[in-house]
Amino acid sequence: MVGPVLRNAIVAAAVVLGSQAALAESRIALVIGQSAYRAVMPLPNPVNDAKAMAQMLGDAGFEVQSASDLTQNDLRAKIGEFAASVAAKGPDTISLVFYAGHGLQIDGENYLVPVDIDPKREADIPLQAVRLNDILNTLTSVPSKTRIILLDACRNNPFPEINKTTGRGLAQVDVKLGTAGTLLSFSTSPGAEAEDGKGGNSPYTTALLKAGREPNLAIEDAFKRVRLSVNQATEGRQTPWESSSLVSDFRFFGQGETGAKAVAAKRTVDDWRRELRGKPVDAANEMIVSDGSVEAYEAFVGLYAQPPLGPQAREWLDRHYKMVAWNNAVIGNTGTSYRDFLTKYPDSDLTATAKKLEERTRNRLSPAAAATLQPTNVALAAPTCPCGAPPAARPQKANLPAKKRADPDAKRAERTPARRLREIDDEVVVIRRAPPVYYEPMPRPYIGGYGGGGYGGGNVGRGRY
Repeated sequence: MVGPVLRNAIVAAAVVLGSQAALAESRIALVIGQSAYRAVMPLPNPVNDAKAMAQMLGDAGFEVQSASDLTQNDLRAKIGEFAASVAAKGPDTISLVFYAGHGLQIDGENYLVPVDIDPKREADIPLQAVRLNDILNTLTSVPSKTRIILLDACRNNPFPEINKTTGRGLAQVDVKLGTAGTLLSFSTSPGAEAEDGKGGNSPYTTALLKAGREPNLAIEDAFKRVRLSVNQATEGRQTPWESSSLVSDFRFFGQGETGAKAVAAKRTVDDWRRELRGKPVDAANEMIVSDGSVEAYEAFVGLYAQPPLGPQAREWLDRHYKMVAWNNAVIGNTGTSYRDFLTKYPDSDLTATAKKLEERTRNRLSPAAAATLQPTNVALAAPTCPCGAPPAARPQKANLPAKKRADPDAKRAERTPARRLREIDDEVVVIRRAPPVYYEPMPRPYIGGYGGGGYGGGNVGRGRY
């Protein structure tokens, strides 16, 4: 039997070996904690969360850049500086961004909230905050081996002027159709809110610090533990979620496997029913929360209806389907797509936003109407003012000898557009352009579905504003 002292020594040795292995590859991290908000109540824990994560990542072999309480300009600058650092490290670099602070969604877009923000209306958020997709696009545009983005940013919307019309939490994001080698983790599932925590750290960061330090634990297995730990700590109110396109193995501590990443076979609802049937409800709940897939939750709600775990699983599943429907509506970005969402969810937290976006589509020029706008040939366009008619000839003065004068009409004819067009055998066209459209969602390459193990929903590369 191994004694406590020897056991601790073994764990410490594994951590040291893991750190040495991590140092063999290039690792760089940006850690941000936003606590000192100026226009709303400050958050006590994000700065603490950032300090603890910076310590763990440093121990794991990351070169850490830390920052706290950033304004919008500072936040943008830090992201740019970090991307430059990743580029300087080379394409084999593992980059990681940890953000703790406020985050919110507007019109299906996610934003990280600087400390100097003071919005009076929804339209102020894109001007004063920092769009998550801009950060993702910046990081994926830099050649690197792996990108990990950890967001403890789904706290409640603190701005009373807009929190009644915006959706809860964050919209879902899918990184699968973006650049391969990316993992994005939220502290809770899309459409839900995360808790700041009563201790020195948030529930999400607390669980991540513990699971991350486990030696030789693959990041997917680490997040299974994080999901279960946060779910239990919050009594089911909060369950972390992630989307992944990782193609290589990653461990915070320990030597990862070499070669292509193995992809586990996806289990069906029937598979999960067979696995869950007959198990105690607590044990079955732990299994589905750790897995985080829609299929696991579907099987659980069909087998276990008793409270509190049955209703909690049903709430998670209902929110999942609502966020998938919202994701599809924003992808479609048409009046029909928003009306379909409103038909399914007429009284949700996203109803006001869906109605607003549906109204905007009515003022947008349709593709069919835009196709009818044809170029106009200037040479064929008839003049619409008297300036096209030649002036009357001026009378000659009396008793003056006639002078040989050039025919003014002939000279004028030489200067006409039609004459010039014939001489140079060219064509001048005027393009009648469609009227501009402002502040409108645009389609982007992402898909529906989400969940911890299922890695779903999408919002990458949208490119609006």
